[in-house]
Amino acid sequence: MPGDKPQTDWLPSASPEALQQRANLLALIRDYFHRQGVTEVETPLMSRAGNSDPGIRQFALKEQDLWLRTSPEYAMKRLLAAGSGDIFELGRVFRAAEQGRHHNAEFTMLEWYRVGWTYFELMDEVSSLVRQCLPDLALDESRVTYRDLLMAYAGVDPMDDPDGAIRDQVAASGFDVPGLDRQGLLDLLITHAVQPNLPENALTFVYDFPLEQAALARIRKDTPPVAERFELFLGKLELANGYQELCDPIEQRRRFEQENALREAGSEPGIPLDERLLAALESGMPDCAGVALGLDRLLMRVCGATSLEEVLAFPSDRA
Repeated sequence: MPGDKPQTDWLPSASPEALQQRANLLALIRDYFHRQGVTEVETPLMSRAGNSDPGIRQFALKEQDLWLRTSPEYAMKRLLAAGSGDIFELGRVFRAAEQGRHHNAEFTMLEWYRVGWTYFELMDEVSSLVRQCLPDLALDESRVTYRDLLMAYAGVDPMDDPDGAIRDQVAASGFDVPGLDRQGLLDLLITHAVQPNLPENALTFVYDFPLEQAALARIRKDTPPVAERFELFLGKLELANGYQELCDPIEQRRRFEQENALREAGSEPGIPLDERLLAALESGMPDCAGVALGLDRLLMRVCGATSLEEVLAFPSDRA
């Protein structure tokens, strides 16, 4: 109508320079893995099985009885079990109810697996790749256990302190969250007590997580036992999540079923288990370490951006 403001949300939110930086970054990553002899693969965006993790919301395509993937992990592990060797994938993934300065419902994930490697060796490679993507930035580096990190910044022992002590510490930090379980309380302390205090120009690897946060990681029977998992923070922003991968199909099925029980206890429907993944594990997946890295977040640092919309052509609100 006359007098109305012209519609402008058809425009990309990223600048032409940011889009070129994205193309450069994708080319750099592909060249890195090509030189390392790691094979690029493509796996389906849609799956007949879902992600049972209660902390991840997934898009369902009800008419086709399919799910949009939250990660290429399950399909890539089927390739590993079939003898693919070292592989990587650069592709889109989808997570419902994620929108904000550092979140978008559709984003680009870099995921790769190294056969016969430990998760400490994989941390070395993650560090090397990130540094090559940020050649003009001098980055310090530290590695700290999840336990030591929470004790240093939040004053709790996530392995030994009872739920009540952790809840008291959360309350002392100014939060009233009576409905959160132990993992939710620890996650809150990570985001509100730990991350704001991490050094800005640094890579901080956090490793050896509590059993409750094992996800698809192998358990090491220390005292107390720990999940052989790591997360990488680039400055204050979480960038990557890696595992010494669980290869035991019986334990994996148990975890899937436990996650579905937690979903149903929270009034969420259970998710169809990925029987093909479990069959692949049963056939024998090789020992390996794997990691998923948020490419858009890495691109933010490459471009000096403060929000994802500055590096996405069309974020969800412009899709």
